Amino acid sequence: MSRSEQTENAEQPALSPEHEQNGLLVNPRAVCNACKRLYRDPKILPCLHTFCSDCIGQLEPFSVSSLCRRDSPADSRGQGEQGDRPAVTVTVLCPDCDSEVDIPPSGPQGLSTDHLALDEVFLETLVTDGPLGCDLCGEGVAESRCEVCCVNLCEFCCQAHRRQKRTASHSIQCLEELKSRGRLCRPVLCSLHHGQELRLFCQPCDLPVCLECAATLHRDHRCCPTRDVIDRHGDRIRELVTVCLQPRLERLRDSLQKVEASQEALQARVDATAKEVREFARGYASAVEAHCLSLLHQLEELRVQRTNQLHLQRAQLQQALLDIGGSVEFAERLLSSGSDAEILSAKGVTLRRLTSLAENSREPHPATVAPDDGSSISFMPREPAGEVEGYPVVGIIHCKTVDLSKCTIEGEGLQRAREGQQGHFTLVCRDSAGEQMAQGGEHVLVSIVHKEKKSCTVETSVVDNSDGSYSVSYTPKEPGTYSVWVCVKAQHVKGSPFTLNVKRKFRRHGGTFHCCSFCSSGGSKEARCGCPGTMPGGFKGCGHSHKGHPGKPHWSCCGSTAEQSECLPQSVLTAVSLRGHLRTVEL
Repeated sequence: MSRSEQTENAEQPALSPEHEQNGLLVNPRAVCNACKRLYRDPKILPCLHTFCSDCIGQLEPFSVSSLCRRDSPADSRGQGEQGDRPAVTVTVLCPDCDSEVDIPPSGPQGLSTDHLALDEVFLETLVTDGPLGCDLCGEGVAESRCEVCCVNLCEFCCQAHRRQKRTASHSIQCLEELKSRGRLCRPVLCSLHHGQELRLFCQPCDLPVCLECAATLHRDHRCCPTRDVIDRHGDRIRELVTVCLQPRLERLRDSLQKVEASQEALQARVDATAKEVREFARGYASAVEAHCLSLLHQLEELRVQRTNQLHLQRAQLQQALLDIGGSVEFAERLLSSGSDAEILSAKGVTLRRLTSLAENSREPHPATVAPDDGSSISFMPREPAGEVEGYPVVGIIHCKTVDLSKCTIEGEGLQRAREGQQGHFTLVCRDSAGEQMAQGGEHVLVSIVHKEKKSCTVETSVVDNSDGSYSVSYTPKEPGTYSVWVCVKAQHVKGSPFTLNVKRKFRRHGGTFHCCSFCSSGGSKEARCGCPGTMPGGFKGCGHSHKGHPGKPHWSCCGSTAEQSECLPQSVLTAVSLRGHLRTVEL
């Protein structure tokens, strides 16, 4: 590249992303992807991507490594002395493919020049810049171009260029002809020897060289014309492209198409599923809203129903108050202000009215005793509520109330228990239909009091099972008969108070068991027992064992005053004294 071309490229403004200049589209092969301007001294990275030399020099180093190596003539091109010296290799990331590439120790200048990019830049300059000025005189309009010197020449400078002995053999092309062809065919010049074309190829160094390089730097190497080796090296490149890389490129394209098709199918499926989700959400929201309105309507119906019931109760209570209040007021006024004759005259009608009111007021309706305060109404958000418009919904209004006449008690612990042992029974709260309540929360009170000893109470424990049932446990400390009160909301359930019988606890006896001499002898006081103990009533044992007792044998404890225990068959009675045998006797 000539100095004039380098100056022109250095002053070029950055192009837009669409690569437009002066309203015309710029050939993308002439633009550097790093600086977005026409190439300036383009260099080829090992990954075969081309960038300006100064753009490569500005890349951030990815890694730096140092090693001792011997420079070869191919590396130094004859500049400097050969020898061992440390070489620094800088690794950068390609701005296009993000590959790790190594920069030679000599820097970006050590990379190969992309001459094809220079051709593209020159052609783009011809197309977009219009008339070019002469690079030599700077005054005339360029009409030709020296392909060896890479300068644009006006007509006068072109004639002078041909008259000079040093440049007389240079190839000069007409600029209009170059524009019409759209492709340059110019020689590649040596970077060490000005104006010398690279016509030879040094096989040991694997480099194209000029005649002066072959005569000096590569005089001991085998150099041959480029036209003799181009077929061999070109065929190697062509073989790699056609045999190895081109089929792989096709496979990669096919795979890429499949991936892109899969991406499109995936996106289409995601969009369709998202549409279904939105439609479901709208439908579900509509169903939830409809269910909400239904619950609110049900709740309003409950409010109206319960309010009407309370109004009726209020009216009944007010009427009862008026009836009883008026009668009581009349009776008190009659007794306080009336004479004997007046009292006796109104006695009949007054007694009949008061008696009627007293008899009707003995059993007040439960609703008048415990009016509905709405505590039975609750919302259960997790309970299934069926389907609305085809969507399953949850949440119900729970409005069941406990019917004390339908409540039941399960377990024997309510009728019988034993001293010192824990008793159990279960209260099951039910509604008016006899169905068990689905949830707990009722105020349950259980009280156990001794019927004879009012100060003797039993501590109880009530556990809410949260399913309408309540587990009750207690431990009586004294035997006897108890009253058990079971109340829900301060009212007795059906059957309350209940009667609980607590028996004495069993004790194991480890003494001597013997037959009752009095019973075995048929009532003879002279009969003696086999043990030396003394029986109740003054009967004494004989101290020896004997078999066969007349009468019915019974067993009891020596020296005790307890009642006689169970009878044993006579065939079992083989010895009067059974020392060490344990027998449970209730004391």
